[in-house]
Amino acid sequence: MPEKSTYTPPKVWTWDAENGGQFAKINRPIAGPTHDKDLPVGKHPLQLHSLATPNGVKVTVMLEELLAAGHDAEYDAWLININEGDQFSSGFVDVNPNSKIPALFDKSTGVRVFESGAILLYLAEKFGAFLPKTLPERTETLNWLFWLQGSAPYLGGGFGHFYAYAPEKLEYPINRFAMETKRQLDVLNQRLEDCEYLGGDDYSIADMATAPWYGTVVRGAIYDDAATFLDAASYEHVNRWADQVMNRPAFKRGRMVNRAWGDPSEQLRERHDASDFDTKTWDKIGDDTA
Repeated sequence: MPEKSTYTPPKVWTWDAENGGQFAKINRPIAGPTHDKDLPVGKHPLQLHSLATPNGVKVTVMLEELLAAGHDAEYDAWLININEGDQFSSGFVDVNPNSKIPALFDKSTGVRVFESGAILLYLAEKFGAFLPKTLPERTETLNWLFWLQGSAPYLGGGFGHFYAYAPEKLEYPINRFAMETKRQLDVLNQRLEDCEYLGGDDYSIADMATAPWYGTVVRGAIYDDAATFLDAASYEHVNRWADQVMNRPAFKRGRMVNRAWGDPSEQLRERHDASDFDTKTWDKIGDDTA
């Protein structure tokens, strides 16, 4: 029998900063900066402030794919340490009032872009790449981009949070979000049975957005043993697609940028030049930049 909850919601909710699990120190019910600090500025037009979570990886993969395709998309990627509250600095809030990574500032246009899907779309339109130009194909690609933007919170903030991060294991929310995650995996599996990529025949921003989330899950690289729990191996077409997308050289580079955990040889905490992948991973520089 499921546990009976003893929690009775109060008439008016109030914030208890001591009762929020491992993210209690960085979550709060108000917006705006907590401290004054300007963002660093590098030499390239594109200034990215991010962290290698799935949402952050979307954008660094896109930038590396643009460079691999020959576009002039050089960028500076600055690490935002969300556990230290970097996202609440006045400089970051100026670029993203929602205080979430990633955030992009384009010095060449004076445009700020926040929300990972918006950044992908901005870059695709700026460089004319990875987004079909004909209306039917473009629309189908955007269908899947916006599907991801609406679906990923159920995977990350829902399933991932209650399965891997919540202070205690609770049957109801884990079951509720596991069911929704498996439904979403089935949506992807059925789509990818019929086409090579989410938008159709061509690799696009829809794949770049989705693989860091659902590809990472089926590959067993996030949320503890979630892949086993969700029987991820049974989604044959999602696994085929995840391997195809995530084995691309630009994808492998993109997932390293702004990474501050895991294998030190795969951590490029800041990225300012293509040569940084060879000379400035954490196994090579260690605490020299701390």
